[in-house]
Amino acid sequence: MATAAKNHRSSTTKQSAPVKQSSSKHSAPKSTSKQPASKKPKSAGGGLGEVVSEAVKKVQEALPAVGRFLTGEIDVEFKSLHDLFLKELQDLYSAERQLLEALPSMAEAAHSSSLRKAFEAHRRETEEHVDRLRVIFDDLQVDPESKKCHAMAGLISEGDEWLRQTASPGVKDAGLIAAAQRVEHYEMAGYGCVRAYAQLLGHRRIAQILQMTLDEEGAADKKLTRLAKRINVRAERRRRSRAAK
Repeated sequence: MATAAKNHRSSTTKQSAPVKQSSSKHSAPKSTSKQPASKKPKSAGGGLGEVVSEAVKKVQEALPAVGRFLTGEIDVEFKSLHDLFLKELQDLYSAERQLLEALPSMAEAAHSSSLRKAFEAHRRETEEHVDRLRVIFDDLQVDPESKKCHAMAGLISEGDEWLRQTASPGVKDAGLIAAAQRVEHYEMAGYGCVRAYAQLLGHRRIAQILQMTLDEEGAADKKLTRLAKRINVRAERRRRSRAAK
């Protein structure tokens, strides 16, 4: 019986042994088609890289032009402060000559005798300013004639427009003062710049001449301010008196 039990365990062991897989010849064929590669997400810096690349490209394109500029192959109209100095002097010369033509009409339109006299006096000063600029141009050996000063042309055009408007005497004079002071402030700014340029460039005599004109422009502006205080108040009083009637 012991022998029979042993034979039974041996038989059971053989039956429970794992069955070997059939050879690879009978296995399912492997697919040879490639699976599409998954797309990698763009990095956050991709956009910045493109911007930098484009900027570098533009710089490379501009380098030849920069080289021509540095070697003097490109013509530049204003190469130095001296060139700008001359340009600003010519601008002031044009401005003063235009003002000479406009002041008589402003004096004629003024109702206040004090304002009329102020315009007439400033016209005489403006004639001196033109003469001083001619002396400066002679010293610099430069032609004063250049492009028209469009800034002064615009200021004078606004003044002419006011001359054509209908207004009470006081209001008309107040508007004339406002137009004249805009002109004075423009001239003061211009003369201040050229005076500073002259000092920096070593033109001491020219700087002194320009300072004289700058002082006179400032005095004319202050005179207009004093007149405005009286004329403006007078115009407002007349308005109130008419409104009270």
